[in-house]
Amino acid sequence: MSILKQNKKTILLIMGLIVLTAAVLGFTLKKSDTVAKSNSEAITKDELYNAMVKQYGSEAVDQLISNKIVELEAKKKKISISENELNKQIEQIQESYGGEEVFNQALGSNNTTLAAVKENMKNFLLIKKFIEPEMKITDKEVKTYFEENKDSFSQPEQVKASHILAADEKTAREIEQRLENGEDFAALAKEYSTDKGSKASGGELGFFAKGTMVTEFEDAAFSLPVGQISKPVKTDYGYHIIKVEAKKKAAAANYNNSKAEIKDILLDQKSGNRVLCLA
Repeated sequence: MSILKQNKKTILLIMGLIVLTAAVLGFTLKKSDTVAKSNSEAITKDELYNAMVKQYGSEAVDQLISNKIVELEAKKKKISISENELNKQIEQIQESYGGEEVFNQALGSNNTTLAAVKENMKNFLLIKKFIEPEMKITDKEVKTYFEENKDSFSQPEQVKASHILAADEKTAREIEQRLENGEDFAALAKEYSTDKGSKASGGELGFFAKGTMVTEFEDAAFSLPVGQISKPVKTDYGYHIIKVEAKKKAAAANYNNSKAEIKDILLDQKSGNRVLCLA
């Protein structure tokens, strides 16, 4: 999973909601207004904006303007985002990418920072708080959505596993022997694994359902008891040594457990539709 995919999705939603907020506020940037004078010569907002664009790029300038709109409106309406709310969102993003270490590596590889992600997330949460009071979601809407999408709220049988991928059988046997000698699985994954997607996190793959992995890998993972480590398993990718960490049983969709999630989905849909109408 790539952080860019999720981060881009989040940023697009943030920017879309900023457009909506700006329209609701009736905000108009009058670039012709004078912002300063030099020897009786006026410097307009248009000139200032163009100078900033040359130095920082139009996207950066637009982002600064949008952020300021959100900040001022939040102060006016006394709306705030607590550090706890923000951290919970960041933790969810980190978890979706296999842990904090992998998340931080992805930030670096995409030339962004945790501070930038936090700033975007804070603005996103503020705008949601602006809009949500105007969005009415009825019980009937929630129930209808649940019935029409019931399969997506059921939980298939899942396994949480880590693996070490070796390029050849000789290396796999060497890793296997070191594990039998009591060495740490995660440390050996960081040392040996050729799977760049999970290596940095000690081989962690998180939970996955049947049909997600290649057959040989999947069969071994679902047949192993929790806490057990497999013998080398050959696939087209190489030799895998698999450690099963947890299992989840299949569970049918439950309306009461899904209501909060469905409400969030419907709120996001309605917000998106309002942005399209205003565009």
